[in-house]
Amino acid sequence: MRWLFGSLLVALSLACQAQQYPSKPVRIVVPFAPGGGSDFIARFMAQRLSAGLGQQVIVENKPGAGGMLGITQGVQAAPDGYTLVLIASSYTVNPSIYKFSFDPVADITPIIQLSQGPLLIVVNPKVPVKTTQELIAAAKAKPGAINFASSGQGSVIHMATELFQTMAGVKMNHIPYKGTGPALTDTIGGQVDVFFSSTATAVPQVQSGKLRAIAVTTLKRIPALPGVPTVNESGVKGYEVVLWHGLIGPKGLPRPIVQRLNAEAAKALKVPETAQQLQNDGVAPAGGTPEQFLAQIKKEIGIWRKVAADAGVKAE
Repeated sequence: MRWLFGSLLVALSLACQAQQYPSKPVRIVVPFAPGGGSDFIARFMAQRLSAGLGQQVIVENKPGAGGMLGITQGVQAAPDGYTLVLIASSYTVNPSIYKFSFDPVADITPIIQLSQGPLLIVVNPKVPVKTTQELIAAAKAKPGAINFASSGQGSVIHMATELFQTMAGVKMNHIPYKGTGPALTDTIGGQVDVFFSSTATAVPQVQSGKLRAIAVTTLKRIPALPGVPTVNESGVKGYEVVLWHGLIGPKGLPRPIVQRLNAEAAKALKVPETAQQLQNDGVAPAGGTPEQFLAQIKKEIGIWRKVAADAGVKAE
C-alpha cells in the first residue's frame, strides 16, 4: 500500500512539474561553432520552441573536442528540462573513434529527431565517371588510384565513404581535410576526385557545373536534384547514410517534460514553412517519437563501430 501511495505521489509530482514547465528560459547547447548547419537548425528550432513553450529558448554554442565538449557538459547538467543538447549524426560515429566520459545511449534522454538529409556524391567534371556504376568500375580497375576527400579522419563523411567501399567492394585513396570547405574546394580544383558532401554546400556547385553529382546516400532522391539517383538504386543495395540533427537531454529527464518538448518540436516541424526553410540547408523535417530516435542512435552506433573496425579507422 505504501509503495502504491509513493508511486502515486511521484506521478502527481511529475505531472505538476510538466504543467509548470518551463518557468524560466531553456537553453540548447550546440557543440559546434556559430554559423554552421547545426547552429542554423538549433536557432531555427529555438525560435519556434520559444513560441510554443511560452519561454525564451536560448542557443549556447560550446565548440571543442570534435563536439564532445558541449555534449558532455549538456548531458551532465541537471535533468530538469532547462538544458537540452543539439546533436548531429556525428554523435553516433564518435563512440567508435573516441573514448566517451559517459554512455552515449544509457546516459542521455532522446527527445526528437529534427532533420534528415543525404550526402551527395560528387566528382570533379574532369573525372570520366558519370554514374555510381562507373565509379565502382573505375575503382576496381585501378585499386587505390582514385582519391576521395573527407572532412577529417573519422568524420561522418569519411565513415560514409568507407561504408560505400566495403559494400561496393572497392578501394580508393583517402585524403582527409580539416573540414568540408577545403575538401570541397580541392574537389572542384581537381586535387581529389570524389567527395561525399553535404547537400547544402554541394548543390550550388553542381548547379553551376563546377561539380558532377552521381548519387545521393539516402533511399529517396532529393527535390533539388531529382535526376540524381540514390546509391541503393544504382546497384549498391541497402546502402544508406542519413545526416540528421536531434534534441537530447540528460539521463533522467522526466517523461512529461520529454513529451511536452517532443510535442512542441513536432508541431513546429509540421508547419509547411518549416520544410521550405530547412530545404535551404539541404535537409527535410524528421520528427517521430523519443523511442524512434533512440532506436536510430543505437542502430547507427552499431553500424559505425563495425565500419571503423573493418576499415581500421582510428583517431588521428
